[in-house]
Amino acid sequence: MHQALYRKWRPKDFDSVCGQEHITSVLRYEIINNRYSHAYLFCGSRGTGKTTCAKLLAKAVNCLSPENGSPCGKCEACLAIENETTTDVIEMDAASNTGVDYIRDIREAVMYAPSMLKNRVYIIDEVHMLTQSAFNALLKTLEEPPSQVVFILATTEQQKIPATILSRCQKFEFRRISSDVIAQRLLYISEKEGIVTEPEAAKVIAKMAQGGMRDAISLLELCAGDGKEITLKAVRAVTGAMGREQAAEVADAVSKKDTDALFEIVEKVVSSSKEMTVFWQELTDFYRDLLVFKTAKEPAKFIDLTSDEEEMLGDLSARFSPATLLRHCSLLEETYANMLRPGASKRLCAELAFLKMCDEKLDTFPEGLTARVSALEEKIALLSAGAVPIAQTASAPAPKSSASASAKAGETVMYKKSVEAPKTETVKETVKSGQKNVREGLKPVSWWIEAAKKIGEKDPSIEPFMKLAKGYENGSKVLIRAEGSMAVFMLDTPEMRSTLASLATSISGKPHTPDCFEFIEVTVKNDDHPINDLV
Repeated sequence: MHQALYRKWRPKDFDSVCGQEHITSVLRYEIINNRYSHAYLFCGSRGTGKTTCAKLLAKAVNCLSPENGSPCGKCEACLAIENETTTDVIEMDAASNTGVDYIRDIREAVMYAPSMLKNRVYIIDEVHMLTQSAFNALLKTLEEPPSQVVFILATTEQQKIPATILSRCQKFEFRRISSDVIAQRLLYISEKEGIVTEPEAAKVIAKMAQGGMRDAISLLELCAGDGKEITLKAVRAVTGAMGREQAAEVADAVSKKDTDALFEIVEKVVSSSKEMTVFWQELTDFYRDLLVFKTAKEPAKFIDLTSDEEEMLGDLSARFSPATLLRHCSLLEETYANMLRPGASKRLCAELAFLKMCDEKLDTFPEGLTARVSALEEKIALLSAGAVPIAQTASAPAPKSSASASAKAGETVMYKKSVEAPKTETVKETVKSGQKNVREGLKPVSWWIEAAKKIGEKDPSIEPFMKLAKGYENGSKVLIRAEGSMAVFMLDTPEMRSTLASLATSISGKPHTPDCFEFIEVTVKNDDHPINDLV
């Protein structure tokens, strides 16, 4: 009979347990020094190794010749436990045996000596499902069991365990396993099983498992069901995952308030017969990454990203305020809960959520009002700093398709300084008319990344603009490539010039003055500028 991969590749010793070294090292020490406890409580989410470690511990306390604290797997006791031919290791599922009668049977059985092994071990899984009367019956036996009895309790919901039980057990908390560790394990199993698996596909499976090794191995076996190579496309086809690219399309459409594009994405998910809840979970995870990237000083510590994904998150997160992202995350969570309700229309739930994300006036909850107030505060701050809408500062009549058309389309009207025209225009005209080979003469400055990081740490409001900006040397000048008029408005200030001059001098060792910096606005429409193509 075929054996599932997660059972076939269950670790045989503590060294093979992945991602739980903080637990296995303690268990090994206790076995080596013969100081193991009479009662253990293993807590943690599903698939993190609780039952595996419980079985290994049951072998270790009975092993006739343990090796470095792990069971040898060869002696009579280990083989009897492995083959389930002994009655001295009892596995009990508390989810189906919740009553007090089962606990009374245990209380009577512990009075007898083990029939075959050194110790009798009781492994009670999902122990939080026991009734209060069952816990009370277990209490005294758990506190003072016979010397040859060991209890190992496992649960996914520690908060449901009575404090009286917790205080009588040695508690271990199993952590979610990192995606990198899971991916390496999947590639190892694939190699041994003769399954061709792409590394990128293994990473996607690891992320979908959400820290559970058992779930990851089960997904691997599911994707390998047709005997073909496991590719990224195959994983998405089997599991119904749409990928981060489509989540990025949603965020881009929301930032542009493009409801037609959002309805098309929903239609694509529905027509492809993919599970809407799977897509929604991926979208929620993506927005969580956006929120972390927007608010954390060092987002790389909390998000596993490639260089391309980091650039994508930087671009998208700069389009939203923290309050808006916070509300979007809450709305996605609420919508997911609504999708799981019996009889709910998942498509309608998704479309309603997207409409609220595009138009905050439709969201009457406090979080939505907070996002609207935050947007107003940003505009008031710009006006207080001497900024007015572009439409009011134009020296010549603006085309009908500029500010008014943007306002009708629901786009945000950008602001720029009213005191003087930005230096951007002068620089653009000079480059356009007199410097045909300016692109070849530009060299990226070596100190820009470090300077941008230091400025972002001191002023979080400047950080997204600094991340997207680039610096280039052009003779004695330093050209700052800023994306959009808002970036020029935020960066082209006397204080910023002085700060950049100081940092550039200290990092590069070459003197820089505030006047040597020129800020160049780069937009999609400004494709005639030589610096526009530089990255």
